[in-house]
Amino acid sequence: MGSWISDTRKRIYRNVKYCLTRPAPPVAPFEFKGPVVVVGSAPVSHKPTGLNDEFSIITVNGSQSVITSWGVDVPHITMMMFNQVDGTTPNAVEVRRVLKGQRTGALYVFLWRKDARGRLEDGLRAFEYSYEHLHIVDRYERMALLDRVAGLRSLELDADSKCSNGMNAVLFALYNGAPAVIITGINPNSAGHVYNEAGLKRQHAHMDKMLVERLIKAGRPIYTADPAVSNELGIPLWNR
Repeated sequence: MGSWISDTRKRIYRNVKYCLTRPAPPVAPFEFKGPVVVVGSAPVSHKPTGLNDEFSIITVNGSQSVITSWGVDVPHITMMMFNQVDGTTPNAVEVRRVLKGQRTGALYVFLWRKDARGRLEDGLRAFEYSYEHLHIVDRYERMALLDRVAGLRSLELDADSKCSNGMNAVLFALYNGAPAVIITGINPNSAGHVYNEAGLKRQHAHMDKMLVERLIKAGRPIYTADPAVSNELGIPLWNR
């Protein structure tokens, strides 16, 4: 009974706040003039065909470890969940391990308190992760991404009602005018992460699949560099 009441209050509060504040989605630090590659942390990923300086690269959490094999040291943008900065879960510990001493162009941290920026900077400094620009994205700005790009309203009450960080990066690229978005290392049907051997089950799989289907039907310019993902989800394979 208590849980039902709590969920109802949360649903009403978030819906009212979203409608009243009318938040804008996060804005990219520069114009996307070429394709945007969104790199997830699924165990299998591929360097997109034709990758060159005209492409922009967005990494998610610890997936920055993937692009070093492509000859790319610094992504243009990194998106990170708040708990990766100081969390104690095995995945958070591994993310900090692979990112230690690395850097990015613009860092977007999801769901960190905006009035605690100093603590965020200290947390990033603790594992020597540096950036040129730091942005904090709150829940309502993230909700606005899904709403504006895909026409879906989610109050983010549970894991099944949220999309993954990788798909949020796809929405971010589309919202900010990317002429093409190429995903790699993002597969809702897979388990585990490329940077550890824990084999953790992927959350948000149902929402991610629904979102991919919706974007394809809407004619959005999304592609994948992963043949298996193309076959399983019907995303066009990038081969330009």
